[in-house]
Amino acid sequence: MAVDIQDLFNNKIPAALAKNADAAKEIGAKYQFNITGDGGGEWFIDLTPSGPSAAAGNPGGADCTLTISSEDFQKLHENPDANGMSLFFSGKLKVAGNQMLAMKLKKLFQLQ
Repeated sequence: MAVDIQDLFNNKIPAALAKNADAAKEIGAKYQFNITGDGGGEWFIDLTPSGPSAAAGNPGGADCTLTISSEDFQKLHENPDANGMSLFFSGKLKVAGNQMLAMKLKKLFQLQ
């Protein structure tokens, strides 16, 4: 089932962060999501002790930046375990900064 990326980042993730603030802070990093194509956009997610928060835009200061097309983000969201590594190794998921932090993102999407 296709995820509404705008709704996910503008509504669902902020609500999940508010509800599960302590679990979110355990991730301990700042992420920048750059999703290209239809329904995409840019979002900054702060999962540090000073957060958690999620907002549209790119203020800078991310520990890990992920760039992916909206089409490939759908695949990643559907099955992060199976699709994450294949998207990364095929060059469809670009990770800048601390790549190990990208592995912690599964925890973020489980908060929903």
